[in-house]
Amino acid sequence: QVHLVESGGGLVQAGGSLRLSCAASGRTFSWYAMSWLRQAPGKEREFVAAINWSGGSTYYADSVKGRFTISGDNAKNTVYLQMNSLKPEDTAVYYCAAQLYSGSYYSPRSYNYWGQGTQVTVSS
Repeated sequence: QVHLVESGGGLVQAGGSLRLSCAASGRTFSWYAMSWLRQAPGKEREFVAAINWSGGSTYYADSVKGRFTISGDNAKNTVYLQMNSLKPEDTAVYYCAAQLYSGSYYSPRSYNYWGQGTQVTVSS
């Protein structure tokens, strides 16, 4: 079994920063990609950022480009999301997810494992 555990969420004022971490444990694999997705109340889960685990290429939703940075540490099986210039509309539960095989980064259905989520709240 694989476990993904997120940390680093919290309450921050608009314009502030947070860094999320996601550590994979258990029976780990050579992931195709690891990503962050988020879900705000009353909305569908949406893609935020992804990193291709072998090549290191990164991908971002337009809404976070230039503000968020995804990175990974293969040795620690950990992925990070640095979030700067946070806005109230970034408020959501942020989920870490792992993708074993090639597929769309944007679709939640592409992911094989999920973390439990961490709350990020940005006050205005």
